[in-house]
Amino acid sequence: MKNKNGRRRRTKPANNEAAAAAAAAGNGDRLTKLPDDLLINILERVDTLDAIRTCILSKRLLKFPTMLSHLFISAASISRHHNPAREFGIRGMLRISHAIADVTDNILSTRSPEITISKLKIRFILTKHDAVSIGNSVARAMATQKVDTAEFEMVTEKAYVECSPDDLVNFARQFNTFLGACPDAFAGLTRLWLRNLRFDELGIPDILSTCKRLESLHLTHCDSGMDSVLQLEHAQLVELDVDSGYFERIELLCLPKLQRLSYNNWFCYGDRSPLYFGFVPQLSKLSIRKTGVKSEKTLVLSELFANVPSIRDLHLNFECEKIWVLPECPKLLTPLLSKLQQVNLENIPEGCDFSWTMFILEAAPFLKELCITVWDHWCIMVTDKEFRKKRGYCEKAEVKWKLSAPGLKHKNLVKLTIYGFQPDDNFVRYIRRVMELAVNMAEISLHDRKVCGRCGNLDPKIKVCPSRYPRTAEERKQTTEELGLASPSVVHFRS
Repeated sequence: MKNKNGRRRRTKPANNEAAAAAAAAGNGDRLTKLPDDLLINILERVDTLDAIRTCILSKRLLKFPTMLSHLFISAASISRHHNPAREFGIRGMLRISHAIADVTDNILSTRSPEITISKLKIRFILTKHDAVSIGNSVARAMATQKVDTAEFEMVTEKAYVECSPDDLVNFARQFNTFLGACPDAFAGLTRLWLRNLRFDELGIPDILSTCKRLESLHLTHCDSGMDSVLQLEHAQLVELDVDSGYFERIELLCLPKLQRLSYNNWFCYGDRSPLYFGFVPQLSKLSIRKTGVKSEKTLVLSELFANVPSIRDLHLNFECEKIWVLPECPKLLTPLLSKLQQVNLENIPEGCDFSWTMFILEAAPFLKELCITVWDHWCIMVTDKEFRKKRGYCEKAEVKWKLSAPGLKHKNLVKLTIYGFQPDDNFVRYIRRVMELAVNMAEISLHDRKVCGRCGNLDPKIKVCPSRYPRTAEERKQTTEELGLASPSVVHFRS
């Protein structure tokens, strides 16, 4: 194919796997000589449209699109061919949406019904008619074929930063129309990812009551308005991910199979905890991320975990700002953290004493691994002083804490990982303290600061202190000696 200058235009393959498959198919050699099951395995690792395009290049491969058990149909794959960039705004989005609806119907209606659909995932744009068309195609497939898992991932016509409050409400109404028009498709879904929707009070509970098989729900910029309360009950839900919504509180009333919960960037200015755990007997992994400001309540773990002594994996991300968790005495926490085995404390601001993190060691006697990231990640930090003051951002401050049981020995902690290690008193003192407690420590992994490619474009006014991470053999030997450990062989420099 030639461009307008008469030169041959290079077409970029969708990805490396699809390119390799296409090259082999074009040569008619190694790929086409592989066994059928191996060929299908290769084709199921790429977008379904890429797999179909590859199969067109060889007569032997023509039968395989109807034999695929893993189907992934996405707007991104469609756009590579239809090139909506040549059009503007809504016209390009509508074209992609219509193409996704047609492709979904063609693929699902022509495949062999004897072959189980092990995994069906469709990523599409929420538009009135095309979304219903996709839902009807999926419902027909569920009625005539065996579908093990099915997932809808929806995006709206506008990105969240471009949405007004009215846009969020209108998108939610649009989704409710879709839900009402295709109840059979939603009843068979196992995973659902929604974005940019503002429901009424019963909107999200209604979704759960319709999606009876749902195992995973992901909500991004979804809520029921400012300071709303979300109450959830579902018999099958295993995973819940809530990212950036204006809920004052999420109440998990009855989720008997819930195992994993992620809650990011909540807005809670009252006295109540942003999360309430009712009946969640299997909850084992909790991830919380938050940019803390002065006006928000500090999270009290003894209140948060009052009904969930089953947490095994805890991940807290402080976004390089205020430490929003309260260090508590072990008498309150130990009964609630008795099953805790892994803790990840991420994006603790640089330059502050982080020995407060030791309260977790005191309260979690069966903890095996502790990972700490100390980092001023300027890409996600607010640097304008006036804006920080207006929004209530905190300046760096020490978190008050003292060891409640000086003679305590921790017998189960075997691994300490630190990202952002610097050979200064703060880190050296911390590692010594941990080693005094952890009598069976087997590995201390020390990494340099994490690297972000975007941080290279920072405002020149922002002064970033260069890393002093020990890199030479001599520097590492000196640092190990400064640590003064009885077993220096447990220290590993990973960067």
